[in-house]
Amino acid sequence: MSEQTPGIPGNFVPTEGRKQPHSDLVTGLFREIISRPKTDYRTNLSTTLPVVGSPDVVHEFSELVATSPQTTSLGEQPEQLEEISLPENHSPASESTPPEEAQILNLSRDDFSKSSNQPLSPPPIHSQSPTALDASPSEPGTTNQSERPELPFGEPLGPELRREQQESGRNSSGTEVLAQYTSNNHAWHVPDAPDYYFITKDEGVSTTRSAPASSFDVEAARRDFPALHQQSNAHPLIFLDNAATTQKPQTVIDALSHFYEKDNSNIHRAAYELAERATAAFENGREKVRKFLGAKEKGEIVFVRGATEAINLVANSFGRKFIGTGDEIILSTLEHHANIVPWQLLAKDVGAVIRVIPINDRGELILEEYVRLLTPRTKLVSITHVSNSLGTVTPVEEIIQLAHARGVHVLVDGSQSTPHLPVNVQALDADFYVFSGHKVFGPTGVGALYGKAHLLEILPPWQGGGHMIKDVRFERTVFQYAPEKFEAGTPNIAGVVGLGAAIDYLFKIGIPQIAAYEHALLDYATERLADVPGLRPVGTALSKASVLSFVIPGISNDSIASHLDKKGIALRAGHHCALPSQRHFGLESTVRPSLAFYNNRADVDALVQALQSLIHKHR
Repeated sequence: MSEQTPGIPGNFVPTEGRKQPHSDLVTGLFREIISRPKTDYRTNLSTTLPVVGSPDVVHEFSELVATSPQTTSLGEQPEQLEEISLPENHSPASESTPPEEAQILNLSRDDFSKSSNQPLSPPPIHSQSPTALDASPSEPGTTNQSERPELPFGEPLGPELRREQQESGRNSSGTEVLAQYTSNNHAWHVPDAPDYYFITKDEGVSTTRSAPASSFDVEAARRDFPALHQQSNAHPLIFLDNAATTQKPQTVIDALSHFYEKDNSNIHRAAYELAERATAAFENGREKVRKFLGAKEKGEIVFVRGATEAINLVANSFGRKFIGTGDEIILSTLEHHANIVPWQLLAKDVGAVIRVIPINDRGELILEEYVRLLTPRTKLVSITHVSNSLGTVTPVEEIIQLAHARGVHVLVDGSQSTPHLPVNVQALDADFYVFSGHKVFGPTGVGALYGKAHLLEILPPWQGGGHMIKDVRFERTVFQYAPEKFEAGTPNIAGVVGLGAAIDYLFKIGIPQIAAYEHALLDYATERLADVPGLRPVGTALSKASVLSFVIPGISNDSIASHLDKKGIALRAGHHCALPSQRHFGLESTVRPSLAFYNNRADVDALVQALQSLIHKHR
């Protein structure tokens, strides 16, 4: 008998039809705020509640504030809320230095504040510049961008769901809205069964459990990936480690080869044709990432080595400028270590405090606890879009709206969402969004940070070196504007070209089509794994993507992975760089098959057959 695996406490398979136990989030946030005495929230509403996300939420919140007997009278002297808006004449640099200039000094937090005892207020959620999205109410008969009906992860409603919401009075106000949010409403509750917000009946894609998406040709897709067509331990390779990295289509491999064969040169600093071609290819990659994320302008895209470096960049730029002693950073139990450790390092250096959103036994965030964690000391929320260890899809739109209602900025880790779901950062209203190229079928060593333009402009650079400067003297250095000021040194030019080719490939197939196919395959795999005697799934959220973590008590995870490898099945056993989420279930590791659109039912059947043979051997 192999090493005993700890059992999992509790029942993690949701009862049929059970809903996620969320109380009304708007009411919860309101109660949390008005519990702080001596503050007139009616007089401070314009500064404490910027118009973000759904205007219905803001209208509802405003009405609750205006009618609450717990708010103080207008005649009382209110205690001022912590400032969250910059003065109209604010400049990110000192009065004697133009905005693009900075002295050659250590970029410590004190260099960006007027006094080391007076921490800077974070910048406003929405820029007040003419280029910002207009948040003012639209004229009758018109539709404001911020008033578009949307579902939890930022995509506009399809025709069927839009009609459903209109019929139920989605855009009414006051107590009617409050009543609607407590009902089975797409915007605030997880559906009874796993579903995808962008799949509608009008698109001709079946969402019935285990039904394949007929519009997607998986065998044609598999032919595009040469690595899939090889033997592993005398068996055809079955690659189920896609949450760790993905295989590359031939078009990406060809793009990398072509660059090194024909266009290889450094960029931006030469006038010869080769350099011009390389520069054009690099900047074309930036435009493709902009479209991929739905950003407003390509200047909001910063190239980095991957999501890990992107998070470290925000921690060392935004964090060291706007987070100080006693300030709070909110993370969740679901986070990858890359979205934990950078904030721990920052918190240790500046004296900040980390708060953690807990999860339930299905691996879902407990949003009531998140509401309680939001305080005037909160300066940033950094949250995963999809859990890499459990597959949980988090309600990021709700998380962002609730944070923005308190003037708090939000970073979203999209490492596991971008390979599986359509993403629109403008619809989400995320302040920062990060992802890695190798997770979206592109090269390793390249990724991107999206940041709202007005934030990137006022943030200091993190690393110094070539290209990110306009002028260098021993007395002072003048930096480039964003995004170049964050891209010190020679970048991974070929990696950006390859990432652009990967995005082209995904657009050609269709990301909604990929998501619909994977949704059906995940359902099929979930049902098939239920046939494996003794297998216990870890992470059974009602909204999931890609991941099927499990343990088999009595058989060690390493033994399972080794047995599967002998059958040609590649997957990962370990803590998946997400120990907090593993330990919630009393575990130190799990076995994690993870799917991509080039996997098929035959892959799943082979996995199940291999697991059944292993269990038979241990009886």
